[in-house]
Amino acid sequence: MSWLWSNFGLVWDLTVAHVTLSVFPIIIGFIVSLPIGWVANRYHASRGVLLTISGILYAIPSLPLFVAMPVLIGTKILNPINVIVALSIYAVALMVRSVADALASVSGDVLQSATAVGFSTWKRFWTVELPLAGPVLLAGLRVVSVSTVSLVSIGSLVGVSSLGNLFTDGLNRSFNDEVVIGIVAIMIIAAVFDTALVLLGRLLLPWTRVDHRSKRAARRAALKAVTSA
Repeated sequence: MSWLWSNFGLVWDLTVAHVTLSVFPIIIGFIVSLPIGWVANRYHASRGVLLTISGILYAIPSLPLFVAMPVLIGTKILNPINVIVALSIYAVALMVRSVADALASVSGDVLQSATAVGFSTWKRFWTVELPLAGPVLLAGLRVVSVSTVSLVSIGSLVGVSSLGNLFTDGLNRSFNDEVVIGIVAIMIIAAVFDTALVLLGRLLLPWTRVDHRSKRAARRAALKAVTSA
């Protein structure tokens, strides 16, 4: 702990850099995956192709992708944009399936009712499909969040500063305290992001709380009926 207090400024700067490199890919991945996932759900012939492509993208090893980014997008090797773009690709690869599954989970009867009352495809998506698909989307976004936070650290191997610097420096000096501090800091960031997404979900999807309460009440009533019998 003495090393942490002596180098708190360094750890804080690396934490801020790590958070910055994590936030943008999560947001970009979510925004880009929405139309792709919608197409995969809307046109069943394209679903297999799009999901296969997304699976292949996520299978690309992260370090070679980070190294290849300057060549692919024309940036310098130490530019943080390389990490952001690469992690956005992984985020999209994960979220496309989540978006497609989330939209597929919406009841067909609900969609037909929305169409019957005159909703256009665009209006039905934003006012009916997307809100009802919210819980599944949130679950997928939480997975993307944890994955992105962990993958950011690999960027330190190509010279982009993050909490991964503590790993490389600690391993080079055989100083385990630095490595442990880096691991704990990343776990804390992942937990904070996940908690923030859960709270955001409760704010934007208030009807899910009512549904959960109804289910808990039903379970309690059933349990009470069984025990009283």
